[in-house]
Amino acid sequence: MMNHTIITIGRQFGSGGHEVGNRLAERLDIPLYDHNLIRMAAQELRISNEDATKVDETVLGRFLSAYASGSAEYRVFVTSDESGVPLTDRIYERQSAIIRKLAEQGPGIFVGRCADYVLGDYSNCINTFIYAYRDDRVRRIMKLYQMEERKAKEKIRKTDRERKLYYEARTGREWGSIEANSMMFNVSLLGIDGTVDALEAIYRKWDSRNRE
Repeated sequence: MMNHTIITIGRQFGSGGHEVGNRLAERLDIPLYDHNLIRMAAQELRISNEDATKVDETVLGRFLSAYASGSAEYRVFVTSDESGVPLTDRIYERQSAIIRKLAEQGPGIFVGRCADYVLGDYSNCINTFIYAYRDDRVRRIMKLYQMEERKAKEKIRKTDRERKLYYEARTGREWGSIEANSMMFNVSLLGIDGTVDALEAIYRKWDSRNRE
């Protein structure tokens, strides 16, 4: 039984969830697991990071778009191994195994990848969801990706849809619901620093209690 504390972060696209996780990991001096989980899974499956990224946190959204357009990406989604398991499932299963292994080894912060569900058997998890007002998310994406407002809105719509489909297909839970999370943080109200401050205090209190 592990006695260290884990934080999982679900997030709307453009809400600042990755930045919150990154700053919190620095303050607490614990690992952050986000995009590096893709690389770990790709390495273990012996596939390219590019192919792994295409199916990361995706079940139907990009798959159907690629199928409808006749894109070569369609082949990436349906590519199976000798056992007939599609790449989408292989990535999810591999990432889940990696998440469980890392959680057993020590404290950490896991962003996305259904980590709250994957680590459902662990009692020392703080499951959070980061969200923000739409206008704030649009401005953030416009700045981060240097894109115009219309394209930023479309990117937010598509990415949120993909994350929602992925999460709900894998877990049977409603993405972003209070039932699936210990607590939720509105970055538009708290700001990045305020959200990190709150999570740091919660983590330290939780961790101290677990070690008593």
